[in-house]
Order: sequence, then structure tokens, then C-alpha cells
Amino acid sequence: MVIAVIDTTEIKKKGLLIEKEHLDDYLKHFKNYEEEMNTNLFNESKWKDKRVFITGASGFAGSHLAEKLISVGAKVYGLVRRHSVPEYRNLSHIINKMKLVEGNLTDIDSILTGFKEIEPEVVFHLGAQSFVVTSFRCPIETYDTNMLGTANVLEAARKMDHSIKAIMLACSSEEYGMVYPNEVPIKETNPLRPQSPYAVSKVATEMLGQVHHKAYGTPVKINRTFNHTGPRRGLQFVTSIVCRQIARNLIRGTKDVTIGYPYAIRDFTDVRDTVQGYLLGAEKGKMAEPYNIGHGFGINIENLVKLAADVANVKVDIKIDKSRYRPAEVEMLICDYSKAKKELGYRPRIPLTKALLDTIEYFKNNQFLLDIEAH
Repeated sequence: MVIAVIDTTEIKKKGLLIEKEHLDDYLKHFKNYEEEMNTNLFNESKWKDKRVFITGASGFAGSHLAEKLISVGAKVYGLVRRHSVPEYRNLSHIINKMKLVEGNLTDIDSILTGFKEIEPEVVFHLGAQSFVVTSFRCPIETYDTNMLGTANVLEAARKMDHSIKAIMLACSSEEYGMVYPNEVPIKETNPLRPQSPYAVSKVATEMLGQVHHKAYGTPVKINRTFNHTGPRRGLQFVTSIVCRQIARNLIRGTKDVTIGYPYAIRDFTDVRDTVQGYLLGAEKGKMAEPYNIGHGFGINIENLVKLAADVANVKVDIKIDKSRYRPAEVEMLICDYSKAKKELGYRPRIPLTKALLDTIEYFKNNQFLLDIEAH
């Protein structure tokens, strides 16, 4: 991997970076978050009694989406892979309020069987192999799950004879890939320059959706979500890696936090805001048009560790493990969500400090996770 640390001078001038010395300026954008985070931007009445099918329901964003839909009275069904011990830990608090359908994205028959049984009105396709590093290790598995899986969902929907009114495809900011400083914040019109098998699979996901909409009239909606975080985030994702180690340090009195590439800049959105974006997109999004859903501010991974430590009021020693570097790094992703704000009514309402604090508390309350290494 060739390291090319980007010049952040212009980005700082635009006020797009979360920095310790300017943290109060950043937090002013979210001064009412405690009140706002308990309200919804989407139309709750539109979801009452609506039959909603979620692929990837037992995952991170899927479980939070299911939780929100149940809270407003939707009838929620989740596609889950069969396990010999079907615990589905992320859904344990709501599992008796929804119905799980066993199946696999690479098996169209199981998807079609679920669709015919449930007759969903809205489908959220969140199921994927979503870890970029795994996509480098296992590219074919990533393509099978993400590309063939999407094709199967769309084809199953086509066979339902238009009874499904919206299919939300969860796409990714990783599609933008190599972004230059003058292109930040990133609009939907920015060129797509994917840098990983995962990113390529998500570009293909969009294209599959657009073709199915144009050719068959499939009601496809597209959100390009930037990095999102919060409790229940997969252990191998960077915010969980950081918050887990900080929780462990708090409990055991240690200081080390080990990370990979420290200079990558990412736009981290609280998952509760991401869920609002999914629901708004399904309600109001134009067919087959992408919408950026993000936070609007970036932070590099080294400063993310420092911010999380400050939130937890703990001292840390940052260690760099170069074996965790990606073969091809995406240096910078910062979201311009102005299109989603104008057309959907989306806006992020929860500061990153709150998301980090809640994630640290999650690990403190689930201490059996503290020694599981995943990266």
C-alpha cells in the first residue's frame, strides 16, 4: 500500500473536520439533540400496520431499523440465515415482536417464498457482506452475497407482480472511493472510483436497481449511507474496535488502543440518524436516484480515538498496527447530504460524541465481548 496523507488545509477552512480545539463549534450544530433524538423525521402514520421485509435484519443497521419500525406499529419481517443456535442477539429485545424468515440472499427460492408468504409492501435490502477488509480477503464471497443477493431480491420482487411499493437498496459511500480534497463534501454527482471489492459490489447493487427499475418498473429507492455507528456495531468495524478497547481500559485500568491506518478521514453518523434516512428515503425518495445519508463532518481515525477517550474521561496510548492497513485505502469520505435534506427532509441530529459514549457503554454492559479480537 502506498501512503499518501492528504492535505486537510482547505477542508479545515470549510469547517468540515471534527477537531478537539474546535469541538464546541461542532457541538453547536447539535445543541438540541437530547430532545430531537426522541422524535421522528419520517411520517409515523404511513408505517402503522405496513408489512415491511428487512434483509440483514439481525445485523447492525437492520436491527435498529426493525426496532424503529416496531415502535411505530409496522408489521416487521426479517430475513435471517439459519444458525444451529438461532440466538440473533441483536434482535433479542424485539424478537417476540417480529417474525423471522430463514433464508439466504444467494438462494432466490427462499427469498421468493418469504415474499409470497408475507406479501410485503416495503422491502429494505440491508443484507450484505459489508466489511471492506473481508472483501479483500474474500472477494468472490462478497460478490456472491452482495451482487447475486441483490439480483435475487430484485428478481423475486419482479415475480410478485408489483405488490411491493418500494425496495430500499442500502448502498455505500465506499462507492466514491478515491476522492480529492476539492470534491469534499461529496455530492451524489461525484465520480465513483471504488477502491475495494466491497465498493465495486455496491456500485453494481445500484446499477442492478436502476436497470430493474427502467426495464421492469421495479420501485427501487437508493440510499448511499456513509459510515454509521452505535451500539451493536460489528466488532471488526473501527468505531467498535476503538470503543471496545476504551471500555476494556476503563474496566481494567489499562491504556493501549491499537488501530490500523490512522489518517483515513471518515464521516460517522449515529445509526439512529441513518435509520431516519432509510425511512425518509423509502417514503419520499425518487425512484432509482441515489441520496447521500451522512453526518456532514469528518474525523481521522487517530482523532476518533482521542475523542472517544475524552468522552470516556480516560487516558490512552495509541498503537499503530500496520498489518491492519488495507491493500487500497480510501483516504477521505465526508458527506454532502443537501439533496436528502431538500428532497427527503433528512438531517443528522445526534453528535458523534453521543454515539461514541453509547457504544462505550454498550461494551461496558457486555463485557464478554471485550476480549474478542476482530479486524
